[in-house]
Amino acid sequence: MMKRFALAVAIIMGLSTPSLAGDISIEDVWARASAGKARAGAAFLTIKNTGEADKLVSAKANISKKVELHTHIHDNGVMKMRQVESVAVNNGTTMLKPGGDHIMFMGLNEGLKEGSSFPLTLVFEKAGEINVNVTVKAAGAMGMSHDKMKHNMKKMQ
Repeated sequence: MMKRFALAVAIIMGLSTPSLAGDISIEDVWARASAGKARAGAAFLTIKNTGEADKLVSAKANISKKVELHTHIHDNGVMKMRQVESVAVNNGTTMLKPGGDHIMFMGLNEGLKEGSSFPLTLVFEKAGEINVNVTVKAAGAMGMSHDKMKHNMKKMQ
C-alpha cells in the first residue's frame, strides 16, 4: 500500500512541475511592463535542453489577440522585428532576449503592469506543451542577469 502511495505522489509531483518537460526546462520568464498605451508586448526566457535538438514552434496566452515568435534582423543598418516559424532549441541553452528572439503579444487586452504575472504555454515540436508563468518587470528591464548585475553594482557603490 505504501509503495502505491509513494508512486502516486511521485507521478503527481512530476505532472505538477510546470516548467519542465523531458529534457527541456524553462527559466527566467519575464516581460517588460507596457509603456503608455502600447498594444504590443514581448516575453523573454531561457530554455535549457539536456537532450536532443527540438524547436519552439508556437506560444499561447490569453492576454492578447495574437501571440507570435519573433526575431530581430538587420536590414540595411536598421533593426527590424520579423515573425519566425520556429526557434531552434539545440542541446544547451537558448535565450529569448531583448534584441533577439522573443515571444510577441499583439493586440494586448490591457497593458502589462509591473509586478503582475500571466500564464504562457510554450509549444515544442518534440517536448510538447510547457506551461510557465511570466513575471512583468519594469518597462526598461533588460533581463534577469543584466538586472541582477545592475542591482549588485548599486550595492557596491
